[in-house]
Amino acid sequence: MSTLFNTFAKLLLAAGLVWMGADLASAADAPAPTGPVKLQGLRGGTPLNQDNAPTAIKQERDHAPADRDFMQQPPLIPHTISGYQITKNFNKCMDCHSFGKAKASGATRVSVTHFKTRDGQELDNISPRRYFCTQCHVPQTDAKPLVENTFQRARGMQ
Repeated sequence: MSTLFNTFAKLLLAAGLVWMGADLASAADAPAPTGPVKLQGLRGGTPLNQDNAPTAIKQERDHAPADRDFMQQPPLIPHTISGYQITKNFNKCMDCHSFGKAKASGATRVSVTHFKTRDGQELDNISPRRYFCTQCHVPQTDAKPLVENTFQRARGMQ
């Protein structure tokens, strides 16, 4: 019985190797790239163990602020955030939206709700659970819906 099993296992292994060889041979027939493939990440080539240097620019609005569609909807971001850095050590959004800088930059101040913990305790700085802005806030755009839907704004928001 053991000899029959060993023979079957060897045949199965041989068949798998033949199949893999055929698959590799067909892949070898595919045309090779004409040159090195150059990939560019969102960090612009900055290594993961380094931070991108923040740039001191005033962001102009791309859009007028959009109306909200339902209660408790986080406001949409009316400008591009391409290249914005939000890490545990730096938040580009706070260059304009912090309490101390909002008036000078003409930006909307961060809501006081962002300074409370989950238990309602008020903090002196942004709550860690509200620090990564793009978890809730997204740039607004005039994109068409990806799928048909019957969504309608909340009656109180119309």
